[in-house]
Amino acid sequence: MPKYIFYPGCSMERSARPYLDSTLAIQETLGIQLEEVPDWNCCGATEYAASHLLPSYALVGRNLALAAKQTNGTRTLVAGCSACYLNLAKTDHYMRHDAQLADRVNTALTAGGLQYQAGSVTVRHLLDVLINDIGLDRIRSKVVRPLKGLRVAAYYGCQVPRPDYDRRFHNHEYPNQLEQIIKALGATVIDFPLKTHCCGGHMTQISEATAYEMIRQLVHGADQYQADLMASLCPMCQLNLDAYQVEMNKFFKTSYHVPTVFFTQLMGLAFGLDAKALGFGKEFVSAAAALAKIGVEAPPAEVDQVPPPAKLPRGKPSGLPMPRMPGQEE
Repeated sequence: MPKYIFYPGCSMERSARPYLDSTLAIQETLGIQLEEVPDWNCCGATEYAASHLLPSYALVGRNLALAAKQTNGTRTLVAGCSACYLNLAKTDHYMRHDAQLADRVNTALTAGGLQYQAGSVTVRHLLDVLINDIGLDRIRSKVVRPLKGLRVAAYYGCQVPRPDYDRRFHNHEYPNQLEQIIKALGATVIDFPLKTHCCGGHMTQISEATAYEMIRQLVHGADQYQADLMASLCPMCQLNLDAYQVEMNKFFKTSYHVPTVFFTQLMGLAFGLDAKALGFGKEFVSAAAALAKIGVEAPPAEVDQVPPPAKLPRGKPSGLPMPRMPGQEE
């Protein structure tokens, strides 16, 4: 059974608990073992590096040092959270290419009895491991409940496919690894050009108008292609699109209802696992209608969920109206 060192990060322990629960739930089905880094600490998210550069690298360096001590037959450190993945990969990258930075980080780590030799571990995102180590054939072979008829928008966010220090994604602006997994589960992948656009991060705490517009564009894009839900691989993205969708609707006087769940939850469903054990019911924008399309009863909601709005009639399927010359017959 392949082993990986696993860094969950703060979000997966709290607001993104369904991501952690579903990730741990599918590992046995896929025949892998994720061994959590002992005594790990916060990666600093996205803001800390902007205000305290050296301490932020030392903070992440401590996690890398702990992972290196844990190796246990593997050098691969896996993160599911996009910000955690980016911070771990970035710190290792800069310590490999900047000897002075590496010395300063290790000087800080010495206070805790740790050292980190840059390059000692290989930092990878969970999506990368599932695609390139486990493979689509194995994923497909484990599907017992195909997600047939479910229309899914694959949403990467902005931090996983780029800057991509070790070139693990073939296209930084328009990757397709997540779509490949969703298709292997039997679902229909919709066209979603905004899949690597930013969700706004913590902009909801800085400028609501800006944040809600960034969220609106993503939700609107998925809704226009009649997505039943969006599949995310980032706790921050999922939080913004799910928890703030209600506030965004109030702000713009709209009535979007596009559930956002983690791609590992969809994998668990396709593998026949229990919806509650995968964390369904914890989303704010209820995924009950989407689950019903594949014959799965949604568990009781654990938060105050938003019922879907009444379906509005869509335009004729004949296409967009064409321009006409002045005086031309209708």
